[in-house]
Amino acid sequence: MSDISSLGKPRVLAVANQKGGVGKTTTAINLGTALAAIGEHVLIVDIDPQGNASTGVGVPKAARAITMYDVIVGEAPLAEAIVKTPVPGLELAPADADLSGVEIELATAQRRSYRLRDALRGLESLDRPFTYVLVDCPPSLNLLTLNAMAAADAVLTPLQCEFFALEGLSQLMRTIELVRGSLNPSLEIQGVVLTMYDRRNSLSEQVAQDVRAYLGDKVYDTVIPRNVRVSEAPSFGKPVLIYDLKCAGSQAYIRLARELVGRERARRDRQSAA
Repeated sequence: MSDISSLGKPRVLAVANQKGGVGKTTTAINLGTALAAIGEHVLIVDIDPQGNASTGVGVPKAARAITMYDVIVGEAPLAEAIVKTPVPGLELAPADADLSGVEIELATAQRRSYRLRDALRGLESLDRPFTYVLVDCPPSLNLLTLNAMAAADAVLTPLQCEFFALEGLSQLMRTIELVRGSLNPSLEIQGVVLTMYDRRNSLSEQVAQDVRAYLGDKVYDTVIPRNVRVSEAPSFGKPVLIYDLKCAGSQAYIRLARELVGRERARRDRQSAA
């Protein structure tokens, strides 16, 4: 298991991209599962009102008695919302459609952008420390996404290998800079994950080259291929690693998890040496 838990505080990563359809929720589900598979203790916090991450890890709506809506509006602590998933080492704070009304309900509330940050402090009282918290954000810049970025140590960005990828990425970079300036000065870019990569398509390779030229080593070496099994898995309420461990998509997410842990270890080593 990672030695992050020895620090007593999980590494909080906001899985975010303002553009929809880039594999954001798919990455949160399957990266979380892969991290759990290699020995991490992971919490997925679903703050997308669609609740797809909750469904995708096998937690049906009937099992979501307390959700992130209750947590964000202050009606329940985060610990009461957390449920176990069928994946050992992976837990979930679920979402439902009630989250869509949070922006209006908290229009005049104090610390409205810090509700998630405040809630995450409650994890320190649990008897089972998490090493990673992955926050699955909505595909838009709204109060929920701002809460995620205000609470996160870093942003992990899935980026689809398609024509408008760089345009969406530049918008996200501007958002991160705004959050640094107003809500969370220590927010980092943890990395960019290229998704839906098709080796048969020259456009995928061109986008990958362009993104690497733009962001350098912030882009993960691991790419997530376009894979039918990855697309099928959510309809069965399973991460693809449970649905079909041997498929190309599952193996890519396992490599991504190992690369992420390696990057985090190198970051801690640099901080210790500084």
